Amino acid sequence: MMAQTHSPFLDPLWRRIALVVFCTCWSVFELIWGDSFWATLAIGMTAYGTWLFLINYKTSADRDAETKPEKE
Repeated sequence: MMAQTHSPFLDPLWRRIALVVFCTCWSVFELIWGDSFWATLAIGMTAYGTWLFLINYKTSADRDAETKPEKE
């Protein structure tokens, strides 16, 4: 079963951007300290977070509009 990736808490764009920026900063931090394992892990999280929260994310209003039948 997939974890819940769509939450009303994440609807504001600034929160999703903050998550991706945090992962990016973590990646840079690990690269600077020379820990390639954790840097690779953080870079993967950044890439997945970018796709999930910035490119593919649908807000609650968008999901509600998709599930409601259109009126004729």
